[in-house]
Amino acid sequence: MQIRPTMPFGKYGMERGKMANIKSAKKRVITNAKKGEANKGVKTGVKTVVKKVNAAVEGKDQEASKAAMKDAEATIRKAASKGVIKKNTASRKVSRLSKKVAKVGKEEKA
Repeated sequence: MQIRPTMPFGKYGMERGKMANIKSAKKRVITNAKKGEANKGVKTGVKTVVKKVNAAVEGKDQEASKAAMKDAEATIRKAASKGVIKKNTASRKVSRLSKKVAKVGKEEKA
């Protein structure tokens, strides 16, 4: 009796109870699972920096929001360059955050 390696199911692999027969297909399942885990980390990082910017904007702290925005933009652009998120999605996120940060600056001056 042959022992099957444990394989991820659902999003990354085959349906429950089914296994690829071809060696290269088995390798792809494992590789895709590893890449999926790495991408998940990058996406989580993007969400975290967005939350930091939003928190700084809520606190109406212009300096903190600008610093957080700089960090967020770098993180978002890096995720886009790696192909984790699409280029237009990255641009949209940066644009929306920039608007919020600029609004804080205007409110503080007024």
